[in-house]
Amino acid sequence: MSKKLTYIDLFAGCGGLSLGLHQAGWKGLFAIEKSPDAFKTLDYNLIENKNHFDWPKWLPKEAHDINEILAHHNKHLIKLQGKVTMIAGGPPCQGFSMAGRRNENDLRNLLIDSYIKFVETVKPKIIFFENVKGFTMEFKKNKEKGVAYSSIVTQKLDDAGYYVKGQLVNFGEYGVPQKRTRFILVGIQKELKNASQEKVETFFSLLKENKFEFLKEKGLTIDTNLQDAISDLFKKNGLKPTPDSLSFDSGIYGKEKNNYQKLMRQGVEDKIPNSHRFPKHSPIILERFKDILAVTHDRRNLDLSKEIRERFNIKKHTVIPLNGLDKSPTITTLPDDYIHYEEPRILTVREYARIQSFPDWYIFQGKYTTGGKRRTQEVPRYTQIGNAIPPLFSEQSGLILKQLI
Repeated sequence: MSKKLTYIDLFAGCGGLSLGLHQAGWKGLFAIEKSPDAFKTLDYNLIENKNHFDWPKWLPKEAHDINEILAHHNKHLIKLQGKVTMIAGGPPCQGFSMAGRRNENDLRNLLIDSYIKFVETVKPKIIFFENVKGFTMEFKKNKEKGVAYSSIVTQKLDDAGYYVKGQLVNFGEYGVPQKRTRFILVGIQKELKNASQEKVETFFSLLKENKFEFLKEKGLTIDTNLQDAISDLFKKNGLKPTPDSLSFDSGIYGKEKNNYQKLMRQGVEDKIPNSHRFPKHSPIILERFKDILAVTHDRRNLDLSKEIRERFNIKKHTVIPLNGLDKSPTITTLPDDYIHYEEPRILTVREYARIQSFPDWYIFQGKYTTGGKRRTQEVPRYTQIGNAIPPLFSEQSGLILKQLI
């Protein structure tokens, strides 16, 4: 087996998983991502800037749909058999998501079958699969009544020749300043020397054992909270025109207050953090946010109570005033779900990125936000980050996956 550990990133998004694997010493072959917006971010940072992928000549460097690749490049995929260490990534999961309306018939759920087909075609040595927590919940109507999709996928991968183990993991327990529980599944090809069900199950115990040493080496702890992550990005630090949208103001860096901020800011010379553009809140919204922060100081990281909703006439589905002294709740793709813990405003794209552990040199591409019907087609910066796997967690996973091989 070649010593180079190679992988293909499916449903790669803006590159959170690939960035972590890059930092853990893996080499990407290529990445498949359908959204041109998310692909632009991945391309800018990891393809162009870090030269992280050995991109094949037969595949244009652009956004691709996995089903088109399976249909038009099947011969090329078959030739990769025996040459790919790992297939990583998990299909978009809105149909399973607890944050939205769980919908068994969401067409995106069918991408699970495309994922399985891709694995069966390429036959990687190992598999690393991530999906939302709702993936483990039972749907009431599916044909295998009372069976969660995670069990169906586990069975299909077993049939395809892999020992597999899946479980829920809270990324907040791995140094990420956010409580974010996801379903992680790892698989090893049964034909591999020393492969066994026991071996694949050690992934989760090794991940747990390794985290203290890993974080210590980076000067971090498990307990990094929201304030630790973003308290150098206050609006009160001062304002400058946003370099990529001059009619908006951006914040400037404050003093680094801890090792997490130092790590995030490594290699960044600019005074203005990338994508740290403040929203233009109306005076009415600003006042409302101030009032909400004043009356919720003892009830943070929770949705507004019925009483407060009525008092401020708030109809919006979710409004959560954040707690700087705790980890953030799972960030979603909707920035106006959260109010900053100290300033009367929503979070910036850069603050979102910090909560997901993207370093500040990682430059986000495309629109900042979008609305209406365009939400179904466009993947703006907030959405790219809200959908990502935190690089700090994927780096730890990448190191353990190397041990499995």
